[in-house]
Amino acid sequence: MLKAIFFDIDDTLYDSTSLTTMARKNSIRAMIDAGLPVSDEEELSKLLEKVIQKFGSNYSRHYDELLKELGVAWNPKIIAAGVVAYEHTKAGYLKPFPRIVPILLKLKEKYKLGVISNGLAVKQWEKLIGLGIHHLFDVVATSEELKYEKPQKEIFEFAVKKLNLKPEECAVVGDKLDSDILGGNRAGMHTIRILKGKHRNEKPASKAERPDFEIADISEIFEVLEKMK
Repeated sequence: MLKAIFFDIDDTLYDSTSLTTMARKNSIRAMIDAGLPVSDEEELSKLLEKVIQKFGSNYSRHYDELLKELGVAWNPKIIAAGVVAYEHTKAGYLKPFPRIVPILLKLKEKYKLGVISNGLAVKQWEKLIGLGIHHLFDVVATSEELKYEKPQKEIFEFAVKKLNLKPEECAVVGDKLDSDILGGNRAGMHTIRILKGKHRNEKPASKAERPDFEIADISEIFEVLEKMK
């Protein structure tokens, strides 16, 4: 019998792909307006993506590194313009997917709810608090705190044990096959893939990445839960 449902955050509870895309575009435009001596937005976008891939999304000095890549002297005004534009755009786009809140409230009537997320703990909590849904979860497991990250089964096992449950009594919902689904399968949980964001067209690389169910919208979760009975 299913007793708990765990969720990923990005592109599962909110449109992370659109937020990131727009925030980066706006930050580049702001840096150009602040005096960045390169005006090709497409070139800058590709270079910024390269920097982010090199240093990781949690690195705090992407724009400093961007200037280095361009051979431009460090300029606090230009860097600050990028940071402010990014944060302002982020604030505007950080909204739950439609129907997420009422669906979570309905699920909470019957199931324990949790979050399993890779990344810095404070950043993940910022997202949940900014989305206005932090109070709906009984446990939030982050890779920074646990020193394990998806798809390692240990982060899933921690979340399950935190609720005094067994893996087969839990389901995980996420958008990424190689982390959410693979990790959930390794831990012996039910897995539900939501087809959102930049990973929605990817195919499983192995049997271990195949989800038990796929949904195009979070509202379809109730049909899936009925099938699990």
